[in-house]
Parts: sequence; structure tokens; C-alpha cells
Amino acid sequence: MALQLYDSLRREQLDFEPREPGKATLYVCGPTVQGKPHVGHGRASVVFDVLRRWLTWSGYEVTHVTNVTDVDDKIILKAQLQGSTPARVATENLRAFNQASDALGLLPVHVQPMATGHIFEMQAMIQKLLDKDMAYVRDGNVLFRVRAQDDYGKLSRRDVDDMRGSADVIGSESKDDPIDFAMWKAAKPGEPSWPSPWGDGRPGWHIECAAMAGKHLGAGFDIHGGGLDLVFPHHENEIAQFEAAEDAPFARYWVHNGMLRMGEDKMSKSLGNVVGIVDAVEQWGRGPIRLWYLSAHHRTPMTYDTDRLVEATAAFERLTTLVRTVHALGVEPTVLDPDAVADVAAPFLDRFTAAMDDDLNATAAVSVLHDAVSRAHELVRAAEAGDDDARDATAALAGLVTTLGDDVLGLGLGDALSSDEAVGDRFGALVEHLLEERRTARGDRDFARADAIRDQLEAAGVVIEDRPNGSRWYLATPTAAGTDDAVDA
Repeated sequence: MALQLYDSLRREQLDFEPREPGKATLYVCGPTVQGKPHVGHGRASVVFDVLRRWLTWSGYEVTHVTNVTDVDDKIILKAQLQGSTPARVATENLRAFNQASDALGLLPVHVQPMATGHIFEMQAMIQKLLDKDMAYVRDGNVLFRVRAQDDYGKLSRRDVDDMRGSADVIGSESKDDPIDFAMWKAAKPGEPSWPSPWGDGRPGWHIECAAMAGKHLGAGFDIHGGGLDLVFPHHENEIAQFEAAEDAPFARYWVHNGMLRMGEDKMSKSLGNVVGIVDAVEQWGRGPIRLWYLSAHHRTPMTYDTDRLVEATAAFERLTTLVRTVHALGVEPTVLDPDAVADVAAPFLDRFTAAMDDDLNATAAVSVLHDAVSRAHELVRAAEAGDDDARDATAALAGLVTTLGDDVLGLGLGDALSSDEAVGDRFGALVEHLLEERRTARGDRDFARADAIRDQLEAAGVVIEDRPNGSRWYLATPTAAGTDDAVDA
């Protein structure tokens, strides 16, 4: 089965057929940088990072664009409250957003267009709409004629007669119709503005993405992504402006992720119920956070739940344990080559592929990796006893888990082993000394002393695994009670 995606516009799951064979173009609505990013923003980032990774794994040459809204009512208000400037607020929070992206292990986007860098493109699109009488000027504002667009509402399935004006538009006294929205806002004292044929002002939010997506990806690009909360009015207005101005389709597929909630409410800066991305990664770790995001299908809502994060931490630990086990056998995980898959790994790769091609069902794909871990552990005893075939099969399964886990899901399993080695170089001698004392105590049947050493190590975050051929150790993945790194020796 080829990749299928649920298209929010057509309300059905469809085969992915790109505009240009072998290439995939992806535009994702990025942050409005009035504050630091929280884990609600992180969900969309991870979902579309995984989509991009899967497209790349599937053989597509991907172009990934995520915009930055750096001029907006909220940014201006934040600057006023802080006694700062909108440019400084936007710059500081964009830096925080990119740092959070790095913490989550996101692939760098190919293009990160700034709204303030595309004023000319926005003005050009607005002028096209004015020329077609799809827009009009009132008191220095330029507004889009919603009712002039015959299929307005096709994404959200809303009837224009049931719509009300958004809070992010000009007052009704300046509009021909209350549902018309602003594409250009007349300048106000103390606010950033740019010259235009209609007077100094700044762009409205919805024109920004329409112009930037068109600039960098062109008409009929493949996938437009974002959160479900953006369907109306933002994405609806993007489509209306672009297609009215260009007489061409905007995006071929619309993919939306479900929202993240904090209890009964959506996680939101305005509600003050936010958990920062960097704070969450420092507390739980990149791999567990990403596994938690992937524990529900991307189109369903999620709730921030520490119990689920504890489960994700244990799941990540189970995956990294296989990597450590293979390393302890004296072999390295075999890098998965899609053109030469070991027999033991092939069924798992087939199932993983089927899951990801089924509307990016990463939740099911993660389950496949855990099944591969279970099969690998069935082979470990034979491998430890010297069975070369079992050792090779275990290495192949570990390679499948690490390759798909890292290249597709971005979990950082390979980083965990690298961290093990680095910490082992620094503290390995001390831990090994305590383990030798523990072995001596157990040999002398001084179990109280042996247990005390184990407790001492566990209090320091060192996990000990007693195996038939000896004990090995590593540092636990971070949890709510600690912030450790993984280690093996």
C-alpha cells in the first residue's frame, strides 16, 4: 500500500499523489512568537517532523517550509506590557522556539520564512484581489470580500450566513459585511508599520501564510499542515485569498493534528496552563517525550498526563535496553538497509511500513518496534551462549529498531548509546568498583551489603541488570523524579 493521508478538505483518506513525482512539498503553520513554546506547540512540530521523515524514508525529495509570524496583535501587546519592542519580543521568542526544536530533535526546516520579510509578496497578492474586486479599501484597511468567494467555507464546512467576524479583524463599522476580514491594517501610533499603496500599515494574519506558501512552494503544493484549531478561520482564509488571487489550487492535501489539553482546557498561553518544551525535555528526555506524542494518533486530542509520560519513559527504556544488550554481546546493531533486509527483520519492516502508510499511524508503528524487541530478547540467551546465528539475528532486530526509531520517529536511540559510552568513560571505574564490591558481598552471602550497594547506585540513577553472564549497568532515562542520561558499560 502506498502512503495514504486523511485530507481535511475532502474528509477522506486518500492516496498521496504529489504534484511532481518523487518530490514532496510540505508547508506547516509555525509559531506566532509572542511567548516561549509549550508542549502543545511541540505536538504539531513532532507530528510534521515524523511526516517529513517518513516521506524521506519512502524515497521522496522533501522541501519543508515552516513560517514565523513575527508581527501580530499579540506580539505588539506583549511588547507594550514588557516595555519592549515587537521586534525584540519576536526575536527572543523565535530563538526560544528554535532551541526547543533542537531539544525535541526536529530536523531543521529547509525554509523558515518571516512574515516581516514578505511584505512585498503580501501587498502583491492584496493588489491582485483589489483588481478583481475581491477586496476593498476602508480607512486605510484592506478587507477581503468573503461572499465574493463562491466556495468559501469548503475546508471548515461552515455556511457564510452563520459566520461572525473574528476578533482579529477591523470593526464592523469599517466593513461592507461583518464577516469580511482584514488583509491590511491601517497603522496605529506606536505600532510597527510599512508603506503601501493604501497607506502605512501592517499585514493581517491570514494573508501572511497565503503569500509565504505561494512564494516558497508555488500553487498546488502537496501538503499544508497545522493544528485543528487553525482550520477556521486561518486556513479557510488562506485558501480563499490564494485561490481568488491566483486562480489556481492552493494545497493538494490538508493534514491537521489534534490539540493538546491540560485537563479540561486547551494548553494556551492566554490561560496560563503551559508546560515549556525545554522544561519537559529536561525533565523527561527527548525520546520519552516523542514517544508520548506518538502514543495517540495525530488526529486525536491528547491530554498532558504525567502517568502517560512515565509509561513513555518505560517504553523508551525498553527500546534502549535492546541496543545496550546487543552492544554487550560485542556486536553493533546492523543498520537497516531497505534493499537487503534480514529475514528476521523483514516482517517487522513490512508491518511498520503498513502502519506509517495508513495515515501516518505512528502509534501502531511504535508497537511494531516493541514486538521486534520482544523477538530479539527471545534470541538473546542463545546469542549469549555463543550461537552466531542468534547473535546476528539479534543485531539485525536491534538495527531495525534503532534505524526506524531514529530515522523515522526521531527518538534518539543511537544518542542514548553514545551518552552511555561518554558517561561510562567518566564514571565507569567508580561504578565498576562498587559492582565488584557487590559481587564479593553476594559471594560471601552478605546480601544486606549487596542490597545496600544496589540501593546506593539506584539512588544515583544507576540501573543494574543481573544477567547469566554477569551484571551490567546504565543511567536511567529522566523521569519526574530525576534528570539522568542513559549509560552502559
